[in-house]
Amino acid sequence: MDCRGNKDLISLCYPISTYMKLMMYIGNDLIEAIPINVSDLRIPGYLGKFKRSLKVKYSDLIQETGTPAEFLVFNPDIKPGNNANTQN
Repeated sequence: MDCRGNKDLISLCYPISTYMKLMMYIGNDLIEAIPINVSDLRIPGYLGKFKRSLKVKYSDLIQETGTPAEFLVFNPDIKPGNNANTQN
C-alpha cells in the first residue's frame, strides 16, 4: 500500500492515537516524557502548561547546563519500519 499523495489512505498509514508524549530534552539528554491527550491539543495553552511545569521542575538543571530545554511531541504508536514510505 502506497500512502504518498493518497488522502483516502492517510488514516490507515498514519493511525491517530489517543495519546502522545511530550518529551523534554536538554542537549542530547532526554529528561522526561509525559503523556498528553491528543484531543486536547487544539485547546490553546494545553502544551504550554506542561512545558512551563517541566521548566520549573528542572530549572536548576537548565541553569546548571546553560542549555535551553527543547520539546518534542512524539507518537509512541509509530514504530521504525512501520512508516508509509516502506514499499512492499
